Amino acid sequence: MATVAELTTHLSPVVSALGYEVDEIILTTAGRRRVLEVVIDADTPVDLNAISESSRAISAYLDESTVMGEMPYLLEVSSRGVDRPLTKPVHWRRNIGRLVEIKGDAHNLTGRITAFNDPIVTIEVDKKAREVDVTKISKATIQVEFKKLDESEQDN
Repeated sequence: MATVAELTTHLSPVVSALGYEVDEIILTTAGRRRVLEVVIDADTPVDLNAISESSRAISAYLDESTVMGEMPYLLEVSSRGVDRPLTKPVHWRRNIGRLVEIKGDAHNLTGRITAFNDPIVTIEVDKKAREVDVTKISKATIQVEFKKLDESEQDN
């Protein structure tokens, strides 16, 4: 049975050829079969077409290889979405301009990411820039924003 590291090595080139990257692989056992979840990401938003295209390519690769062994498995391909924590430098860079909630020993704040220069992220809080070392953050998640349309943007 392949490890997560081996699966990452095998599947990264498959996903990369499509213009995406493997962000995370999660392999769990559910009864008599395994569940292989492949989370993909990119500099541009990952839409359903990207998920579908990646799922077909990964499935074809796994069908032709022996990396998953003989035990049945279920393949799930998804994007990072907004609910996954920011854990890698690329996550911070890709989310510049978005609202983030940060929790940690030294910091508990919500603000807009305005810049990232690894490992320092600049967060605008109450119109003031604050620099935070991301290695000191316990958890950071993007906050969903619902923009109210102004009158000129509304359909009449």
